[in-house]
Amino acid sequence: MKAYFHKLVCLLPMFCSACALITPTTAVHQPMTARPEPAPAAVSGGSIFGLATRPLFEDRRARLVGDTLTINLVERTQASKNANANATRSGSTNVGFNTALGVPGKFLSPLSVAGTDDTSFSGKGAAAANNAFTGTITVTVIEVYPNGNLLVSGEKQIAINQGQEFIRFSGVVNPAYVTSSNSVQSVQVADARVEYKGSGYIDEAQTMGWLQRVFLNVLPF
Repeated sequence: MKAYFHKLVCLLPMFCSACALITPTTAVHQPMTARPEPAPAAVSGGSIFGLATRPLFEDRRARLVGDTLTINLVERTQASKNANANATRSGSTNVGFNTALGVPGKFLSPLSVAGTDDTSFSGKGAAAANNAFTGTITVTVIEVYPNGNLLVSGEKQIAINQGQEFIRFSGVVNPAYVTSSNSVQSVQVADARVEYKGSGYIDEAQTMGWLQRVFLNVLPF
């Protein structure tokens, strides 16, 4: 028994390390990087620049698979909603019988019946959201569309103590928006997908357990 317990204690740090290195799932376009195609063999035609090099007066803006592009993250979203509804209805009824001579059943007179009805409803609702995401990330062109647009994707990993932070971005870039410094604003990227996730025991402590999630989805109250 002690031998099994000793083995379990020895394997526990390895298991914890493996859990800390688990990469969270992502929804950004795959793959997150791409290598450029091999350049054609240089042909000696008497010129200084051959086919294997870029033209002399061409800038270094991203335009081919494997080129890199810097994304300036300037995402800001703000939304608010207020709703208010009121409804009121009231009514009253009063019926009376006066004493009448010569009418049988005088013991029923005088007789009166009265009734009231009052219904009211009031409802209010409010919702607000304010999010900000700023920073920079350099991505790689993973595909060039027939119209010239660039599908880019990339990831940045930051290790902090025993946890890791993952910043991911992907989207479609119009080359016309790329500046001379080979950068583009994230608000100018179509189909943009931005993620900021973490892994490690700190992130796990902030996550609801799987059994608790099962009860949360199953219990009717």
